[in-house]
Amino acid sequence: GYEEAAAQGLVAGINAAAVCLGLPAFTPARSESYIGVLIDDLITMGTKEPYRMFTSRAEYRLILRQDNADRRLTEKGRELGLIADDRWRRYCEKVEAIDARTYYLGKNFCQPGNAAIETILGQAMSREYSLADLVKRPGVTIHQLARAFGLDWQDEEVNEQIEIDLKYEGYIHRQQEEIERVQAQQTQEIPADLDYSKIAGLSNEVRQKLELIRPATIGQAGRISGVTPAAVSLLLIYLKKHRHQTDQLKSA
Repeated sequence: GYEEAAAQGLVAGINAAAVCLGLPAFTPARSESYIGVLIDDLITMGTKEPYRMFTSRAEYRLILRQDNADRRLTEKGRELGLIADDRWRRYCEKVEAIDARTYYLGKNFCQPGNAAIETILGQAMSREYSLADLVKRPGVTIHQLARAFGLDWQDEEVNEQIEIDLKYEGYIHRQQEEIERVQAQQTQEIPADLDYSKIAGLSNEVRQKLELIRPATIGQAGRISGVTPAAVSLLLIYLKKHRHQTDQLKSA
């Protein structure tokens, strides 16, 4: 539990400084960090025993990988004043190298009959392929292609990142679409003074939990233990109806 405690302390320290400086609070999302998952779980679900951060707790594990932690969080860290100039420079150089090499792999093609490439593939090519398409094949590495084309791409950390991005591109893209679709609904705010007793159809248990925890968004409400998808639907319908009535009064 030391890491979990350290994560909470880090966010608490960031936000204590933010309050002093008059800056907005730092609230990491579940889709961008495990710290976001941890904090959201503790707020919405609570815990009766020491909380441990398992990867299974995160619904977006494909996005929350160890290899892309810097690309997910370094820019936010820089905005918060936590990233020194030297580290920021090295991060920018890495991102520039990833972008440049990815662009090169997508724009350059290999023709059938290229002996070096067909040796890597272990078979003859029936048509031309972009180098990016070749990287997507199992067992093919950027290091092999770079050597075959005489490219001086020595940074294995950069090469590994590009390989992961390309080989899992379809899966990553689908999960990113899912995140955007879900966030469009889950980020909908719930008024802090909402009277849950006015929402017809909610069970007493669900109503009591919502009144106790007072979730700030639909997403948080849906992650409260015992709050069913049906209850979330009732809440959404009520909020939509209430917002419509409010808009009518404003326009009257």
